Amino acid sequence: MASTPAVLAQTEFAICIVCILLTPLAAAGLALINTGFARTRSAAHSMVSAVCVMAVAVLAYFILGFAIQGFAGGPAHSLTFRGHVWNLIGSEHVFMRKLPLDGSAVPLIACLQAFSVALAAMIPLGSGAERWRFGASCISTAILAGIIYPLFAHWVWGGGWLAQLGAFAKAGNGAIDAGGAGVIQAVGGVSALAVAWILGPRRGKFDLSGMPGAIPGHNVIFVLLGCMIAFVGWLGLDTAGAILFASAPAVRIILVALNNLVAASTALITAFIVTGVRFGKPDASITANGFIMGLVSVSGACAFISPAAAAAIGLVAGVVIPFSIEWLDRLGVDDASGSISVHGLGGIWGVLAVGLFVRASAGQWLAQLAVVATLLGFVLPVSYGLNLLLDRVYRQRVSRDGERRGMDMAELGANAYPELTPLTTDYLYR
Repeated sequence: MASTPAVLAQTEFAICIVCILLTPLAAAGLALINTGFARTRSAAHSMVSAVCVMAVAVLAYFILGFAIQGFAGGPAHSLTFRGHVWNLIGSEHVFMRKLPLDGSAVPLIACLQAFSVALAAMIPLGSGAERWRFGASCISTAILAGIIYPLFAHWVWGGGWLAQLGAFAKAGNGAIDAGGAGVIQAVGGVSALAVAWILGPRRGKFDLSGMPGAIPGHNVIFVLLGCMIAFVGWLGLDTAGAILFASAPAVRIILVALNNLVAASTALITAFIVTGVRFGKPDASITANGFIMGLVSVSGACAFISPAAAAAIGLVAGVVIPFSIEWLDRLGVDDASGSISVHGLGGIWGVLAVGLFVRASAGQWLAQLAVVATLLGFVLPVSYGLNLLLDRVYRQRVSRDGERRGMDMAELGANAYPELTPLTTDYLYR
C-alpha cells in the first residue's frame, strides 16, 4: 500500500489535481477555528499569523523540505543494518530543482505536500494563541516545515524505514497512513504540545491556587464555520493522499468521502451528548473540536475501512475529546483551541486505528505502534528541543504588558474590533 505509482492514469491524475486544489480549504477552516477560539484583542493577530505561517511553511518546504522528504522509489540516503538497507532520508534537489512536470505522481506529491505542511504548521498556532510572538511562530514553522515534517514524512510516505517494516520486520505492509493522521495531524499536534510547554499558560488561565478556568473564545460562529470549510478540504486531502501514498484506486473517492462524513458526524454527536450529560448543557466549542477530531482520526484508514468502522473511530474520538481537554487543563497545559487533543491525540488514535480496522497482512499493528513510538520518542523531543533552543536565542512569548493589551495591539498596532475595549482583569490571576 505504501508504494507510489510511477505514472498515473488520466482519471487518477485529474482526480488528484482537483482534490489537491481543495486541500487549502482545510487550512482556511483551521485558521478560522483558531481565530474564533482567540479573544477579541488577539483575533487579527491569529488570522495574520495563520496566513504568514502558511507562507513560511511553503517556502521552507520548497527550499529544503522536499529534498529531505523525496518520494517512494526516489534517491535517498540509506544505512545497512543486519543485511537490510534502511532508507533514512531523501536525496532530492533543494529548491525543487529538476522536479519532473509530467504525468507521474512526483509533481502531484510535491504540490500536495506543500499544502499539507502548511496545514501541519497551523496546528501549533492554536495551542500558542494569544501569547506566541509573530516572529517566533514563523521561525518555529521554518524548523517544522524544513526539517521535522519532511523527515518523518519520508519515513512513512517516502519509502523510509517505517514504510519498510513490512518487508524487513514482518510488520504487515509497513506504516500505513493514507490521509496523514500521523504525518500531518500528529506531527502538528505533538509540536503544538512542545510549543505550549515552552510558552506556558495564558495570564488568567489559572487562578492563584492553580485551578484552571475557562477563557471562552470570542466567536464560536467562526469556529463552526471553520469546521464546515475544513471538511471540504479534508475530502481533498484524504482522497489525494490515499491515491498518492497508499496506492488506492480512484473509485475509492466515494468511500473516502463517506468515511470522513460518518466519522466526523459520529464524533460530533458523541461529543455533543457527552458534554450535555457532564455539564448539563452541550458545549459548542468541544462539539466543534469533536467534529475535527473525527476527521483527523479517520484520515489514516479512510480508504481501506467500511463506514461502520469509520463510525467506531469517530465514536472513540467523540468520547475522548472532552476528557482530553480537561486532563490537559489539570496538568497545567494551556491549549487555547484544543489543538493538542484534536490533532495530537486524534492523530495518534488515527494511526492506531489502522492497525485495528484495516485488513492488512499479519503484524500491521506492529508497524502502527512503531509510527506512534517514533512520534512520541523522536518528533516530540526534537520539536521541544529545537523550540527550547530557539526560545533561548529569541524569546517566543510576548511580554507581560503585550499580553495584557492583546496581541493585536502589541504586534500589529490595531485591534480587529476597534470599537470594543479589551478587558484588563488579568491582574487577579498569576
